[in-house]
Amino acid sequence: MKKRIGSVHRKTGETDIQVKINLDGEGKCDIKSELPFLNHMLTLFCKHGFFDLQLELNGDIEVDAHHSLEDLGICLGRAIKEALGGKSGIKRYGFYLLVMDETLVRVAIDLSGRGRLFYQVPPERLIKINRIDGEVWKEFFLALSYEAGLTLHIDLLKGENTHHIIEAIFKAFARTLDRAIQEEKRLQGNIPSSKGILA
Repeated sequence: MKKRIGSVHRKTGETDIQVKINLDGEGKCDIKSELPFLNHMLTLFCKHGFFDLQLELNGDIEVDAHHSLEDLGICLGRAIKEALGGKSGIKRYGFYLLVMDETLVRVAIDLSGRGRLFYQVPPERLIKINRIDGEVWKEFFLALSYEAGLTLHIDLLKGENTHHIIEAIFKAFARTLDRAIQEEKRLQGNIPSSKGILA
């Protein structure tokens, strides 16, 4: 299977974002944004999914981080979709249960071609961290799911500390996506669907 790479550049009146992802990488990242906590989460995403990520994000963070995270979700989702191509020979499904101290998160993915998000994380559990309001993380994953064409379930089963909750979500998402994109040799390069298409 050749390396799967996707690249996106999107510029609006609110953000200017460049993303390049290699789904068959080594966990290397080169991330440039003015949101340190986001940078930390994306680094975890790379390390735990073995994705190589290059990212440059400039946004109107003087307003708040909403536009930056939502537009980043759009760009990262499009890059993942491009990298996956026709999805031939992949496992398609992924699931991970991740623990981090008092936090327990469950994430499941279907690379179905249908962008949907089911997000069971009570907003009162997420406080603002370094310019990023707690409810904005849902907008990030919503945009990513829709643009990548994947069905994504994120469930917080236990958790108190916002940092732990968001970190566990990113680690679990990375490991789940990594599982879903792995090669299923028994498919012999065919599409993992009785319809013959994932779109």
